Amino acid sequence: MENVRRKNKMIETYSVLLIDLVSLAAAYALSLYIRFRVIHYEDYPRQFHLTVGAYLVVLCLLYSLFLDANQNFFYRGWYQEFYYTVRYSFILIVGLVLVLYLTQQSYAFSRLIYGIFAVLNILFTYVVHMLFKKVMWRYYRTSSNSEKLLVVTQSDIAGEVVRNLLKGKEWYYDITAAAVYDMEENGKEIEGVPVVASKADLYDVVVQMTVDEVFICLPGTPVAEIRSMVERFEEMGLVCHYNVDLFSRVNPNTYVQKMAGYSVISFALRTMDSRRLLIKRAMDILGALVGLALTAVMTPFVALAIKLDSPGPVFFSQVRIGKNGRRFKIWKFRSMYIDAEARKKELEAQNEIQGLMFKMQDDPRITRVGRFLRKTSIDETPQFFNILMGHMSLVGTRPPTEDEFERYNGYYRRRMSITPGLTGMWQVSGRSDIQDFEEIVRLDLEYIDNWSLGLDFKILFMTVFAVLGRKGSK
Repeated sequence: MENVRRKNKMIETYSVLLIDLVSLAAAYALSLYIRFRVIHYEDYPRQFHLTVGAYLVVLCLLYSLFLDANQNFFYRGWYQEFYYTVRYSFILIVGLVLVLYLTQQSYAFSRLIYGIFAVLNILFTYVVHMLFKKVMWRYYRTSSNSEKLLVVTQSDIAGEVVRNLLKGKEWYYDITAAAVYDMEENGKEIEGVPVVASKADLYDVVVQMTVDEVFICLPGTPVAEIRSMVERFEEMGLVCHYNVDLFSRVNPNTYVQKMAGYSVISFALRTMDSRRLLIKRAMDILGALVGLALTAVMTPFVALAIKLDSPGPVFFSQVRIGKNGRRFKIWKFRSMYIDAEARKKELEAQNEIQGLMFKMQDDPRITRVGRFLRKTSIDETPQFFNILMGHMSLVGTRPPTEDEFERYNGYYRRRMSITPGLTGMWQVSGRSDIQDFEEIVRLDLEYIDNWSLGLDFKILFMTVFAVLGRKGSK
């Protein structure tokens, strides 16, 4: 069954990508025709415009890969789909402008084509997306090619089970019938799904049915009876799904796997796609290399300023807590006097943040140069080394100190369930304004629960403006 789901997900992803590419090609070709044949009839360099078309194709592929563009495609409504289509076209145009500028070709490209292409691409993509959804939901799902599902459940929960399955159904399967195991209700309907069998005639009815898969939800039924049922359905060549959710669907990230030869059911509050995590790590390495190059250029000047301002080392290191409690040594340019850690206890009563974090607006431990380094976030740049080593990421949750982590409860600890980052959700949400650690935790958990590559790009973009605007730092 996993192969079937993987196959259908691939069909969904690549079908939408193909639609986007075809719509893009049609919009671009028509925009060239309108510009050079309708508005002004003139010859144009075909090779150059073919190159620009290739740029657009590459940008479309990168958009689909990095920004999770087709996620929940079949569940987006009319307005939501329009928003995603406009966003996609806007990013294409911005990306094209940037590519042509960097390749010094922008002067050769007609400005009018940008506007014509944007309008046509939005129109074509949006219309074809909505038509494709309609075809798949209305026609494919009820065709003979979709996966036909029989629900086997009991009377007291039958309505809830069928409603949940209808609400969460995928585009490629159709709930065709239900069997109420403990009661004779043949001929009735549950949420529009006909009841066709009970315990007495279940197998005789299924033998004659058009059905590919069976969903079994019979809490309290003896294991031996369930095992016998599964074996009989398997003999018919049917795929069986037995509901073993111990927590009444509270946790959506539950999956079955093998561990040391045992079949286990695994639970997680949030599962992250390994392919996108690999892309995130590649982004971290690339960003760290660029950041370290800039840090190397700045270091002689920053080091001289630090040395002239106060005695002590140029760099400051401290043990911080990384992913799931891992210890690592974080690196910064020193922005405080060398006795800063010893003086921290004296100042704890003046802490301006409620909860497990220390911060003072006018911290007397910070040197004059240190204030500038912190205001510009230059003091953070040596952490690109931590990112390169894998201790940190460009975007994540900020790593706490050991003494802060020792006071964490289970709720707080979840913010350390991912690799900590140089910047994150709460830093770009008003780094100097947040005065409550609970709010910081809430924003960090919001990032974890809604993580995507697109969100990382958004936070990095906002971080640049936060630093340029000098909104303060941690």
